[in-house]
Amino acid sequence: MPHEDLVYQIRKDLYRYTGRLGFSAFCRAWRYEAGFRHTVFMRLTGHFHSHRATRFGVYHLFAFFYHRMCIRYGVHIPFSANIGGGLYLPHALNIVVNKACRLGEDCNLSQGVTLGIANRGERAGTPTIGDRVYIGPGAVVFGAITVENDSAIGANCVVTKDVPESAVVVGVPGKVISREGSTGYINQILPSRAEAHYSSSSDPSISP
Repeated sequence: MPHEDLVYQIRKDLYRYTGRLGFSAFCRAWRYEAGFRHTVFMRLTGHFHSHRATRFGVYHLFAFFYHRMCIRYGVHIPFSANIGGGLYLPHALNIVVNKACRLGEDCNLSQGVTLGIANRGERAGTPTIGDRVYIGPGAVVFGAITVENDSAIGANCVVTKDVPESAVVVGVPGKVISREGSTGYINQILPSRAEAHYSSSSDPSISP
């Protein structure tokens, strides 16, 4: 992953927690938000592993601390998983994501969420999660299914089939009950990549 992409993703993550960018916002999120710390270590570990110059030594140091963090919070999100920027873990506890899962940008994973693999049947495989998807506490999503953009999955829901765009899914098994989507659950999204660039933005709403 290029350095610019790493910085962009971390800035998107930061904005989800604080609605601001800059050093002071980073320090505050780092101190008070376990989910943010976890995500930063995940991205840095994956970044150092992907480059030959840092694959030995630096990578192993970050991998050690990331492994300890995973044990501390009971969160298993492999650094090799394909996860877009703007990940928000409001309560970083007991979250499991299979390494083959794909997760879009600006998604919420609540406590107790499992994104897992189905080993048999016509939907054998792992889920693909779109952008701006909210997944509630205790929800389980598994199998080779697609959860489209702007969807919301309710607490303790079990999802084994495709979820259409802007759907609200609840129950066991999950069923669509409305098309209100994740509106109101996905907040503080960094407006655009141009404004999230490493250089300072002219937009006061996202300035440090």
